[in-house]
Amino acid sequence: MTITFITGANKGLGRETARRLVGLGHTVLVGARDPEQGTKAAAELGARFVQIDVTDDASVAAAAAEVAEHEGRIDVLVNNAGVHGPLGDPGTLTGADALSVFDVNVAGVVRTTTAFLPLLRRSSDPVIINVSSGMGSLAYTHDPSRAESSVVAPLYTASKAALTMLTTQYAKGLPDIRVNAADPGYTATALNGFSGPQTVTEGTDAIVGLAIEEPGAGSGRFVGRTGEIAWS
Repeated sequence: MTITFITGANKGLGRETARRLVGLGHTVLVGARDPEQGTKAAAELGARFVQIDVTDDASVAAAAAEVAEHEGRIDVLVNNAGVHGPLGDPGTLTGADALSVFDVNVAGVVRTTTAFLPLLRRSSDPVIINVSSGMGSLAYTHDPSRAESSVVAPLYTASKAALTMLTTQYAKGLPDIRVNAADPGYTATALNGFSGPQTVTEGTDAIVGLAIEEPGAGSGRFVGRTGEIAWS
């Protein structure tokens, strides 16, 4: 049975990914910072809660140790936890703002991936999925026909561009693991005030698709609902 660990899985895209993968027969571990919300979500989904704060080295190490003790391995790691950061006028941004967003969206992925690599390497077909965004694409954010071009979210977009590039580097540096990035698309979640036109189920299509691919599928890709994206 495939064992999947998802960060930020108590709500939004993470929760829906967990729900769908449980339905597909995965053993799902709901990673969340808040014990009350995480426990509740896991119970409702038929999953197991594991507390993790991706901004805290000790918390991430403790989560990996707990999974090592209980499950012994994971087959799929979904780095989903993310924050939006300030919107609008970039002239008001501070260094602390930037560090806060990148600490979750980029450094959090690095922390979690490093801690869980030993567990992934116990799998016969290890997979890492980084939940990125078309908001980090130069092409998308400069195309007036796309919603991504109308939003000013300086730190979110920059962090997602960094995450997609980080994914390609992990794919090159970890040839024994399939590492890909997913673009959920403009989905109605709390992150955007539920303004997106896509349902949360539609928003998880790319993530779920990457999680259930057959062994030997490609690595270093950026994938959306309708297929691979030529990221730029």
